[in-house]
Amino acid sequence: MPRRATRRPLLRRPTPGATPLPRELADQLHSAAIHLLRRVRAEDAGTGLAPPQASALSVLVFGGRQTLSGLAQAEQVKPPTMSRLVRDMERSGLVDRAADLDDRRIQWISATPKAQRLMLAGRARRVARLEADLERLSARDYRALVAGAAVLARVVRPPGQPF
Repeated sequence: MPRRATRRPLLRRPTPGATPLPRELADQLHSAAIHLLRRVRAEDAGTGLAPPQASALSVLVFGGRQTLSGLAQAEQVKPPTMSRLVRDMERSGLVDRAADLDDRRIQWISATPKAQRLMLAGRARRVARLEADLERLSARDYRALVAGAAVLARVVRPPGQPF
């Protein structure tokens, strides 16, 4: 009879009450971030947008106008893929294109007021979902999360960028 392979965890679980090693804490934060994003992303269905559209519009609405290549880089896709996505969003009235005044080859992509309304409403739904979860925490856990969130914001802030 073949032996069943036993699954071993990738990282050892920290001893309760012990301070985890940086690698263990990084693993816990990574897992929590993924689960948090999945939880709030469930609210995105209310936008009526496909996930790639919602992601690209998020960059434009909350980060400002971008060139096509800059948007492709931010979304980690190739420019032809982003070009098709922008074309579809332009047809839907979600983005506008404008040629650069100094270099007509450069196209600036910006979110329309319609896209801004959609994304702000979507963000409000995500925040409300998370707020409901936070309201169920004990006062002690809530204070710990407040302190942890401030530290996490400093950890993920790009170098030289103010908070």
